[in-house]
Amino acid sequence: MTLLIQSCGVKYSFTGGSIPKDMKTYSVLYFENLSPMVYPTLSQNLTEGLKERVRTQSSLSQVNNDGDAIFEGTITSYAITAAAAGAGALQRAENSRLTITVKVKYTNRLDQTGESNFEESFTQFKEFAGSNISAVEAQLNQDIIKMLTEDIYNRAFANW
Repeated sequence: MTLLIQSCGVKYSFTGGSIPKDMKTYSVLYFENLSPMVYPTLSQNLTEGLKERVRTQSSLSQVNNDGDAIFEGTITSYAITAAAAGAGALQRAENSRLTITVKVKYTNRLDQTGESNFEESFTQFKEFAGSNISAVEAQLNQDIIKMLTEDIYNRAFANW
């Protein structure tokens, strides 16, 4: 069985991902925030969150530039919308939703065919009570970044 796994040319991980056996390094370039609405630390937090996700769920080594796997992209949307309106004359939002969308370009420099490369958008959201986000915004951002980085990692390495 070990010979069969080794002959497939893929290194398997118990975290649910499959990374080519020759892949040793990765780079995550800074995700610039191009959204009209800006949360000050979102770019930095997303960039660092993706670095951490790959670092903790794989055996790849992080390099600043020219990794075997390269992640780059932009934050294209940061939006707060009403998710459920309350009853009564005031018509306040009973629940609101924070949605973040990022456009990601993934390049596997070892894949001569380019079949594993992709460029696509990922969107995640979290709902919160009321319409005043200030008390919960930092936690919401952290939760959404975790979901986004999981989606990006799975798309790059789990072939989902």
